[in-house]
Amino acid sequence: MKKVSSKGIEDRKRFIKKIKRVVIKIGTNVLTSVGHRLDTSLMEHLGQQICWLIEGGKQVIIVTSGAIGAGMQILGWKKRPSKIEKLQAAASVGQSRLMRFYERIFREEGYNVGQVLLTRDIFESNERKANALATLETLLSYKIIPIINENDAVASEEIKFGDNDQLSAMVVELIKADALILLSDVDGFYDADPKNCSRSKLISEVYRITNSHLTIAKNASMSELGSGGMVSKLLAIKRVLEIGCMGFIANGKRPWVLRDIFLGKNIGTIFLPEKKNGLEK
Repeated sequence: MKKVSSKGIEDRKRFIKKIKRVVIKIGTNVLTSVGHRLDTSLMEHLGQQICWLIEGGKQVIIVTSGAIGAGMQILGWKKRPSKIEKLQAAASVGQSRLMRFYERIFREEGYNVGQVLLTRDIFESNERKANALATLETLLSYKIIPIINENDAVASEEIKFGDNDQLSAMVVELIKADALILLSDVDGFYDADPKNCSRSKLISEVYRITNSHLTIAKNASMSELGSGGMVSKLLAIKRVLEIGCMGFIANGKRPWVLRDIFLGKNIGTIFLPEKKNGLEK
């Protein structure tokens, strides 16, 4: 890991203290284990941390992946299909299983969840966007945890987000959240692909996403199950930085990852905005 400046550590702690509303995107490779099975023990661990955040006064919105992976397991498919109708079928089968686990996990902690399925065209209509916002705000006002996913079972190529990284960034903008946390199976953003370069180093803090960062990301390995990659994550975070919010990339499989982020510990990569939204330097 590259050495973190004292300024970076101070900025990290100061910015994190200001977070009141956060969008947490949980990737497919976090939620699933060998054989595309949902990792329910890890989901429970993340659920405990999310409840800890809520009890600490934070509002949390979850953007979840994993429906297609869960559906593949039920259908007995070993490889992610390429045809959209098969992906839609897997999403349809897997979404209900995914939500059952979320519902059980949070109910045991004393919270209810609300499922919200979105497609890109909702964000292109002021009326539908306002309706989506009203639903999310109402759920949060009753301390119900919104669980958002793309409506993969019906979305066509023309109205798909492409991946849930982009969806989560659009949700941040919609509900005026303070931060976006992308939980993946990597520890953060590296100066080279850690899967191919043993000397790569984790970058702890980034103030502006440049073409150099995107070039590094383009050379990174793609996931077998997930539809996004590091380029997608950087573009999503670039979007939230431009509206004055902060972003994180961290390893969702790391024990107590969310708690440690909010305790200001130096884990993952923090992306800090240069202006606006009450979070400016």
